[in-house]
Amino acid sequence: MSKAQEASAAAPVEVLYEVSEHIATITFNAPERMNTISGPMLDQLTKRLLDANQDKDVRCVILTGKGRAFCAGLDLRPQSGGVAGLAGSSGAVSTSLDLRNTPPTVLFEMEKPVIAAINGGAAGYGMDTALGCDIRLMGKSGKLAAAFCKRGLVPESGGTWFLPRLIGWSKAAELVFTGRTLNAEECVEWGLATEVVADDELQARARALAREIAANAPLAVQAAKRMMRMGLNEPFPEHVHHVYLQLLPLMRTEDVKEGMLSFMEKRTPNFKGR
Repeated sequence: MSKAQEASAAAPVEVLYEVSEHIATITFNAPERMNTISGPMLDQLTKRLLDANQDKDVRCVILTGKGRAFCAGLDLRPQSGGVAGLAGSSGAVSTSLDLRNTPPTVLFEMEKPVIAAINGGAAGYGMDTALGCDIRLMGKSGKLAAAFCKRGLVPESGGTWFLPRLIGWSKAAELVFTGRTLNAEECVEWGLATEVVADDELQARARALAREIAANAPLAVQAAKRMMRMGLNEPFPEHVHHVYLQLLPLMRTEDVKEGMLSFMEKRTPNFKGR
């Protein structure tokens, strides 16, 4: 076993992964530190997102946290204690990112729909990660904390890209520049979440929504997500053309035949993802 493999085997499991009913549940698993992000957690999160995206049995993903927080941002304790943390202690600064394995870009490129079940505080990196999901459901105690500027930072993992697109420039500017924390109800009012439920009902609600998504034709759902993502940055005529090109292979799938036939026969479709 190589040193890298030995280190990986010795690392604590900071991201849990489970698949059932065509749903992958990815859970931040460091409740003792409010699921703050460490180096090993970043690596494990990337791996689990890729696992879910590549598994043909997975049709929807739920991302959540264990304990009383979704993810309270970066784990700053190792760095403040003089031990190499996320940024290391050598003083060396990388001038580029490998976008193939950074969680924000991996999450953005996911073909499978991702639901954030925000079970508590989502601050800093945790907030950006939640914003990178397709749908956000919040428990009553859920919060989004845009505390970047209060720490001398900027939203480092996608927030400056997502927020203006989700809620418009003015609201995004107010939230980021003030570093305000929004409670669950305010998140819905601002358009950052779709629903608030009791804390003890959050996981069940997220799973019910994931099952509803997973019951549909997975290739069509993934194509719809792909087209929505492309549509963020392309003119309407080009987008219509790309949708047409995406529609052609879908029309040749078994699932589209099953969808039409089940509609005619007034029964629940049984999609196979092919």
